[in-house]
Amino acid sequence: MEFTHNTFIVTGGASGLGEATVRALHAQGANVVIADLNTDQGTALAQELGERTVFSRTNVADETEAQTTVNLAVSKFGQLRGLVNCAGIGGAAKVLGKNGPHPLAEFSRTLQVNLIGSFNMARLAAAAMAVLEPAAEGERGVIINTASIAAYDGQIGQAAYAASKGGVIAMTLPMARELAKNGIRVVTIAPGLFMTPMMAALPAEIQQSLGESVPFPPRLGYPAEFAQMVCSIVSNIMLNGETIRLDGALRMAAR
Repeated sequence: MEFTHNTFIVTGGASGLGEATVRALHAQGANVVIADLNTDQGTALAQELGERTVFSRTNVADETEAQTTVNLAVSKFGQLRGLVNCAGIGGAAKVLGKNGPHPLAEFSRTLQVNLIGSFNMARLAAAAMAVLEPAAEGERGVIINTASIAAYDGQIGQAAYAASKGGVIAMTLPMARELAKNGIRVVTIAPGLFMTPMMAALPAEIQQSLGESVPFPPRLGYPAEFAQMVCSIVSNIMLNGETIRLDGALRMAAR
C-alpha cells in the first residue's frame, strides 16, 4: 500500500510506540489521526506535525468514541486505509497474591482495553475500508494490531496482560481470512522489551539490566524500530494473517 494521500488511525498515538508510528507514517506522506486519551500530548503532537495530522480523544473500548474517530478520519481526509492499534495498558497482579485473589475488576479492565478495544477499533475501521475503491491488487486497507511476547512467555503476575495480548494474536488469522474478500489485511506485531514511557519510568540500572537480557542486540528496542516494522507491513502486501515477534530473540523467564 502507498502512504501518500492515504489515511491511518494510530491508537495510543500520543506517546511511546504509537507516537513513533505517527511520526513515521507522517514522514512517509500519510494523513494520520492520533487517537488517544491524553489530550495534551495528542494535541501537541498534531500541532507539531501540522498538515495531514489531527488529534481525536478516543477511548478505544467505547463504541461511540471509536466510531467518532473513524468518522473524523473519513470526513477530514476523505477515506481510511489503515489502522494501527497501539493503545494498551499494563499492570501486574498475581492470581493469588499476599492480599488474596487477583482483583477481577483489574483483569476485566485489562481485557477491555487491550483486547476488546483493539477489536472495537478494527471492526469499525474495517467497515470504513470495505466501501473504498480497491487499490493495487484489490487492496482496500490494512489493520495492524499490537500484542506482546508476554502472550507467549507471560511471566508471573502477567496473567491478565498475557491473556489480553494472547487474544489479540488469536484473532489475527480469523480476521485476516474473513476480511480477505474485502481486500483488507490484518497483521499483528508482538514486541519485546522496548523503551516506552512505562519503561522510561524505571531506574536506569533496571533498564540496563533488562536490555542486557536481550540476546541481540543486547538493549531495549527503540520505538522507531517498531514504527519501521509498521511501515514494512503497510508496504508489503504479502504480509497478512501473521504475528511478527520483534524482540531480538528474547524469551522471557518465569519472573
